[in-house]
Amino acid sequence: MFIARFGSVGSEKPAVGTGDGRWFDPSGIPGFDERDLVASDGIGRIASILASGGLAELNVDGLRVGAPIPKPESIICIGLNYADHAAESGMPIPAEPIVFMKKSNTLIGPYDMVHIPRMSVKTDWEVELGIVIGKTTRYLSSVAESADYIAGYVISNDVSEREFQLERGGQWDKGKSCETFNPCGPWLATADELGDILELEMWLDVNGVRRQTGSTSTMIFDPLFIVHYLSQFMVLEPGDLISTGTPPGVGMGMKPPTYLAHGDVMELGIQGLGSQRQEVIDAP
Repeated sequence: MFIARFGSVGSEKPAVGTGDGRWFDPSGIPGFDERDLVASDGIGRIASILASGGLAELNVDGLRVGAPIPKPESIICIGLNYADHAAESGMPIPAEPIVFMKKSNTLIGPYDMVHIPRMSVKTDWEVELGIVIGKTTRYLSSVAESADYIAGYVISNDVSEREFQLERGGQWDKGKSCETFNPCGPWLATADELGDILELEMWLDVNGVRRQTGSTSTMIFDPLFIVHYLSQFMVLEPGDLISTGTPPGVGMGMKPPTYLAHGDVMELGIQGLGSQRQEVIDAP
């Protein structure tokens, strides 16, 4: 099943789909709550109703596409999770996942504008596979068990300000948490829609020039490992978003380094998860 949200900022309405371009309205299901769409048991129930033809079709033409999940309690990110990206960053391959947090209010729709912070000179791009948690997750006993705790997967653009991240006291969070720094979507796909999650092609263009080309096959720590690992340190909640790292081709790794400027356009995608497009503007 596919999950999306359509409408103006703050007034998005959920929709579910079967991957053929049609979207259906789950709001008429008795007892429906939008959080059902990021909870594994709710997703299963809604998928059954959708398959039976029990939902009305929606006309979403011309509507803004929001992030496919409501504002999460936490956005958790994994750094340097592709060996070739670690190399271009001049950093060693980590022995354990590098974990940092991102403000949940950075989440925006996949076609919304991204703001360059007022003091920024090094705003960068990162196409990433995002994991959406589907159940309260704590102290998982095995990596394999993680599959039962994942609602689905999304595209996450982990926009980053490198000076704030690396040159202003070593606090990654403040280079990651600027407003609009997490375009997400256009939809969430449940795992059964994607096949092998470790064989998804990824790409990102800036102004029509290919900057990132990669595959989830080159991850150091795969999604199931990451969920199990995080569960040993923190309780994950339904709707939490985990960004799993980026392949090579970020602006910081170019020679010379190249960063985003007012008027630039980012376009990015992941196999099975659609594509995004954001215009970059100076923060008002």
